[in-house]
Parts: sequence; structure tokens; C-alpha cells
Amino acid sequence: MLAKIYVTLKKGVHDPQGEAVHHALLSLGFRQVSDVRIGKYIELKLGEMERNEAEKKVTEMCQKLLANTVIEGYRFELE
Repeated sequence: MLAKIYVTLKKGVHDPQGEAVHHALLSLGFRQVSDVRIGKYIELKLGEMERNEAEKKVTEMCQKLLANTVIEGYRFELE
């Protein structure tokens, strides 16, 4: 089973990296971009297990290590 995890800063949390990319895009002429938020994408290959067990394990991994839940949110997909 493959877990695809998306970690992003929560709304209201300052994103200096996103601001830098936004500024660079504007400088390159991409005026249609109004905001940029930078996050992380993580893929985990999981061994054989039931879907509900995989959901519990990935949630636990995100809360304990992969996301700083004070300032970041996360979501994941299982394939």
C-alpha cells in the first residue's frame, strides 16, 4: 500500500518561503498568481495491512513526526 501525504502550513501561519516564491513568480511576469504556500509531499510504502489499520498508522506517523500539528495541517491518500 502506498500513502501519499501532503503537509501544509495552517492558514494564518507566516510562510516566508511561499512569499519568496510568489515574489519571484511576479518578477518573472506571472502576474496572475495571487498567493503561494509551500508544503511537503511524502510517499510511504506500507506493508500489507487492512485499509483502516493503514489510516490509523499514517495518522499516528503524521501526528508524531511528519507534521508539526501546531502550525501544520496534513491530509493523505492511500493507494
